[in-house]
Amino acid sequence: MPRYALIIEYEGSQFIGWQRQANGNSVQGTLEKALRQLDPDASDVTAAGRTDSGVHAYGQVVHCDVRRDWDAGRLCDALNAHLRSARVSVLRAASVDSGFSARFSAVRRVYLYRIIMRRAPLAHAPGLAWRVAVNLDSTAMQRASAHLIGTHDFTTFCATHCQAESPIKTLDRLTIQEIPVLYGRELHIRAEARSFLHRQIRSIVGSLERVGAGAMSADQLRDALHACDRSTCGPVAPATGLYLERVDYDPDPFRRT
Repeated sequence: MPRYALIIEYEGSQFIGWQRQANGNSVQGTLEKALRQLDPDASDVTAAGRTDSGVHAYGQVVHCDVRRDWDAGRLCDALNAHLRSARVSVLRAASVDSGFSARFSAVRRVYLYRIIMRRAPLAHAPGLAWRVAVNLDSTAMQRASAHLIGTHDFTTFCATHCQAESPIKTLDRLTIQEIPVLYGRELHIRAEARSFLHRQIRSIVGSLERVGAGAMSADQLRDALHACDRSTCGPVAPATGLYLERVDYDPDPFRRT
């Protein structure tokens, strides 16, 4: 059966998360329902990463097997026609060989976390960013983040029920950028790595927010990392601000589409 890779985006507040479950509306189940409107024999959809409830995606990558050969653009249009009532959109499609895996072929995953700093509630994006009522010191947050870059045991920043084989991960890049907005301030925190632990990014963001608020120092963040103890971590940041922004492959299956 021909295999296709898809780039999809979704607004996660409507879903119980990526993974299909017996009860609740999942992104995977929604996409598979649309796919089987086109091909009842289509395979299950495999994703580059399983996002939690409330987490969004600008560039989730999935793969699936179908019975017939499709033009990439027509496959996108056909799927989007069946997804028109859901906040899921197929951005690109590409034909790939049978050895391609959206999950295991990925060489890098990039996540974005949005923090909006202002006292007023978010009328336009209540489920799309974390509103923080105080002004955070982004320079202090960036200095502290340097302690987390590289290969470490990230047990401190891992969910207690994480199923990863090892808590040792390599964080390639962690940046904090202020984005101009009309009212308030917005921070974009980006994390890049081949793979992440469950809730690793939200745990890191929660601790960095404490640094920005002056409740934790850079040295305390470093010590928390080395402690390998969840109790030393700051509060886990809410899911609302987290986005799977991009997944990279080498070679890039979408380069010619």
